[in-house]
Amino acid sequence: MSKVVVSGSTRMTADDRKRWLALLVLCLGTLMIVLDTTIVNVALPSIRADLGFSQTSLAWVVNAYLLTFGGLLLLGGRLGDLYGHRRLFISGIGLFTLSSLCCGLATSQGFLEAARAAQGIGGSVASAVSLSLTMRLFTEPAERARAMGIFGFVASGGGSIGVLAGGILTNSFNWHWVFLVNVPIGVAVVTLSFRLLPGSHLREAKQQLDIAGALSVTASLMLAVYAIVNGNHNGWTSARTTGLLGSALALLAFFLWIESRVSSPLMPLRLFRLRNVATANVVGVLWAAAMFAWFFLAALYLQLVLGYSPLRVGLAFLPANLIMAAVSVGLSAKLVMRYGFRRPLAVGLLLAAAGLALFAGAPVAGSYVGAVLPSMILLGIGGGIAFNPVLLAAMSDVAPEESGLASGLVNTAFMMGGALGLAFLASIAASRTDGLRALGHGQLDALLGGYHAAFIGGALFATAAATIGATLLRTRTHVRAEGHDARLLTEVSS
Repeated sequence: MSKVVVSGSTRMTADDRKRWLALLVLCLGTLMIVLDTTIVNVALPSIRADLGFSQTSLAWVVNAYLLTFGGLLLLGGRLGDLYGHRRLFISGIGLFTLSSLCCGLATSQGFLEAARAAQGIGGSVASAVSLSLTMRLFTEPAERARAMGIFGFVASGGGSIGVLAGGILTNSFNWHWVFLVNVPIGVAVVTLSFRLLPGSHLREAKQQLDIAGALSVTASLMLAVYAIVNGNHNGWTSARTTGLLGSALALLAFFLWIESRVSSPLMPLRLFRLRNVATANVVGVLWAAAMFAWFFLAALYLQLVLGYSPLRVGLAFLPANLIMAAVSVGLSAKLVMRYGFRRPLAVGLLLAAAGLALFAGAPVAGSYVGAVLPSMILLGIGGGIAFNPVLLAAMSDVAPEESGLASGLVNTAFMMGGALGLAFLASIAASRTDGLRALGHGQLDALLGGYHAAFIGGALFATAAATIGATLLRTRTHVRAEGHDARLLTEVSS
């Protein structure tokens, strides 16, 4: 029988402590994976100088990770539903840790890109089931809202923490350590996962895995991002660019055709008839595009325009990290419990859009307090408020046996939105910079003009996400829990 610990008015059983420790393990694993979407950004100039990357090929240090990650999330979620969420989480973290070691030891462009792709595979498997494990651990409404607030901060704030960590490690050691730091953390997560994470009852029915669906959607997304990344160089109306985009659309159509006909689809199309699930995933795509613009382009603005060192860039993101943590863990859960999904999500995203719009007015010689900090504060508050309702809405109305699939789906939305959004906005920035330089503007003015255009694009993405969420999310939501007739977040009202 569990012991009960009484401290003031708080009563916590041994099982409760184990659940919160399990959440900590899941958050550590998730943080490690999310960090690698941005921790490398600050180290990119050092990696470029050391390994001889061109400006165009350097983007694949980021995109090789993002594309394998996002392309295999749906498959990872389905594997978790069939073979056990804990088993898949441990396997994914193990592969991620090993490939992080390979990244840290890389001495050539090809080896680093291959290791980054392997990191994405391991990260996709673990991330696809981490959210469903969290939902399974916490079934009481207030506890789940709090747990999801913590998880949401890790998923959203982890990116900006990565910029800070990347700056510290690159400045204090070298770029190899942005990858090597994952190794001891990964070993600890795997070890603790065996002790703390719950096992699962495997489904007896044998189902075929939708490998064709996974391959076709991954290839489609990779071709699309490759075309967008190289659009300025090859020409947007060139045969190469239009051919690649056409091939990507054809593969996407083939993927949807497969999903409508196979008995065990990777992404059952019926899920998109669930309004909150469909809406939350569309919001996730747009919001991730805006967030990646913030992480990537703000770091470049601070380094290349304001002349910050890697460490100073990392410290510049610290206020946003702290604010996002406080809002996600404290305020966001209370807002969701009181107002539901819709209003907190819309307010948070509009605040973030305002922060990106402020960045679009940052000057060449701006001070941190006047030009950077206000944007960081707004993005920290907005991101902290928004992610909890997005994640809860994305998992709502889904049966427990499909929680891994729903988890994989929302993670796919975030990662693919980030990859495609980053490629699109970086191309806008490059195009605007080239245009300004052709008109005779100086290097810094041209760079800044490109970043301004991309930040405006990010603000529009965030505004569109807020509008869609406020318009289409249901005002009253039942979220299913583990068990036969249990209801989790019963009658959450907006």
